[in-house]
Amino acid sequence: MPGLESASIGIWVTAGGRHERPEQNGIAHFLEHMAFKGTKTRSALQIAEAIEDVGGYINAYTSREVTAYYARVLKDDVPLAMDVIGDILLNPVFDPREIEVERGVILQEIGQALDTPDDVIFDWLQEESYRDQALGRTILGPAERIRSFSRNDLQGFVDQHYGPGQMILAAAGAVDHDALVRLAEAQFGHMAPRPVPEPDAARFTGGGEARRDKQLEQAHFALALESPGYRDDEIYTAQIYASALGGGMSSRLFQEIREKRGLCYTIFAQAGAYADTGSTTIYAGTSGDQLADLAHITIDEMKRAAEDMREDEVARARAQMKAGMLMGLESPSNRAERLARLVQIWDRVPPLEDTVARIDAVTVAGVRALAERLAVAAPAALALYGPVADAPSLARLQERRAA
Repeated sequence: MPGLESASIGIWVTAGGRHERPEQNGIAHFLEHMAFKGTKTRSALQIAEAIEDVGGYINAYTSREVTAYYARVLKDDVPLAMDVIGDILLNPVFDPREIEVERGVILQEIGQALDTPDDVIFDWLQEESYRDQALGRTILGPAERIRSFSRNDLQGFVDQHYGPGQMILAAAGAVDHDALVRLAEAQFGHMAPRPVPEPDAARFTGGGEARRDKQLEQAHFALALESPGYRDDEIYTAQIYASALGGGMSSRLFQEIREKRGLCYTIFAQAGAYADTGSTTIYAGTSGDQLADLAHITIDEMKRAAEDMREDEVARARAQMKAGMLMGLESPSNRAERLARLVQIWDRVPPLEDTVARIDAVTVAGVRALAERLAVAAPAALALYGPVADAPSLARLQERRAA
């Protein structure tokens, strides 16, 4: 990216929550935490100091499909960042004392998530959407699992899932491609190929409802409907539909439910996707006595979108999607993330103009057809939290969808 003085560099490992066996739930995230707790050559403090002494930033995250380790540094410090990231991936020591410290940290993180309604409700919704599957389990894992993981468990997961065929090196900004390849060859070239275990195919089961009545200020409502995955030709249609339905202040749900009726402060729709499945999610927070109205109007708006979605709405959603993507590419961190994600999904980086052309190819007829499927026939899951005793059940909402 000419003109930049900094670079973002990282390694994305295709080992996330969906790659865990039931008894391993939470170990991918635990492993991410342990990456910064010491290697054969650096202590935890030395890892932090190595990057921060040059004004850089290092972090990691775990999702359901990848675990990422990345840094942002000035251009002259790219070799240093590469060395540190490679060190934490190749040479972790998993000191038993540090494992116990980090176990406590993760248990606190789980407790914090459980105290955050608009976090926990999405975990419940995921579980109801993908019941009895790895994709339906939480990324943090249950506390009882976290308490039981040993050093051997962590090392075993690394041995199985951290092979060279599961690692993607991506960088953007002030980087030289050939120089980066040479650094990668020097640091990782000794790694022997190993089998790459494929996760089980995911299936949106739906039909489930998670409801917890609790005295909170707001009732939290989350509805999921099966929609295309990343490799589906309709993924762009699904994203544009979600944007038009609830992606911004001009969207249908925002205008009808918040602006016209004042039933909530927050409401949105989004199209989430994985390599082989996806779900369109609608979330809102409102008072317990207004939740039924909000839920019913949401279903009605979904059905109406299938009948009268307009060209100007689709054009606006297309513009928002393209602008969001192109603006994001001005950030080296976002660009590196996008490169890694595309390689993970497609094993290549499609030309940007191809992606723009696919967005532009989405039609009103295509959006209406998808909207009808989601409004009427797609499997659904529901999660409710807060003062929800009088909220409609999923069965009631299904009846309204079919009416």
